[in-house]
Amino acid sequence: MTYKTLMVHLELDRKNTGLLNIAAELADKCDARVIGIAACQPFQMLFDEGLTAGEVTVADRAEIVREIAAAEVEFRQALKGRVKSLEWRSGITYAPLASYIADEARAADLIITSPDRGAAVLDNTRRVKIGDLALESGRPVLIVPQGISSLALGNAFVAWKDSREARRALADALPLLRLAKNVTVLEAAGKPAQSRAHDRVVDVARWLEGHEIAAEPVTSILSGSDAAELYSEMIARGCDFLVAGAYGHSRMGEFVFGGVTHDMLLNPQYCVLISH
Repeated sequence: MTYKTLMVHLELDRKNTGLLNIAAELADKCDARVIGIAACQPFQMLFDEGLTAGEVTVADRAEIVREIAAAEVEFRQALKGRVKSLEWRSGITYAPLASYIADEARAADLIITSPDRGAAVLDNTRRVKIGDLALESGRPVLIVPQGISSLALGNAFVAWKDSREARRALADALPLLRLAKNVTVLEAAGKPAQSRAHDRVVDVARWLEGHEIAAEPVTSILSGSDAAELYSEMIARGCDFLVAGAYGHSRMGEFVFGGVTHDMLLNPQYCVLISH
């Protein structure tokens, strides 16, 4: 298994240098093509102010068109000559941006994007809810924090939880884990569950060995929250890449995340691959 088509989501009206560098790195290592994608919702007027409202709508659409065009130029200039095949997709949509990208992701093996910005007080027209994207797209999502321009794979961690989501994420991450120097499968569990947790991570390490990936099985004694325990252990061991299942449930149309998944979506310290 490998990634033959990458989809990189560019944020509008800001630089995407690190994101595009990582897309180029992965495309080279996987001999993959790259699809660039950008989208925006038009500003939605809450009330009609006659001609003024119409002028605002026209000006807003013109600004979106300008920003999308600038993103395409950035995409093509950054990857020209570095990737064997480039394609650009974009749109102005009233649908949630996560849904727009999730629909287009049928053409890709992996989505590369920036972290979730979080809710804005006045404007969410450019926000992609990464949790929704992970749950809707049926594709793994690689989250690249701002300021990171190279995919470090020295110490890769798998945040293990004996669940469907973690198994899916592990399978989706195989192409990247094959490139990693060191792989650790980590599960945090309470003292009474340490023996069972040890058996689980050993099973996972053996499964990875069958895919020609050497991995160290590790358990950590859970003394607080899953997220705090995992972060503490990973930081102590020098983690620079994380694989985890995306957990969530639907509540009034919103996906609600908790613990380690929520932290990964909003404030990751390193590149993170999540999958649902």
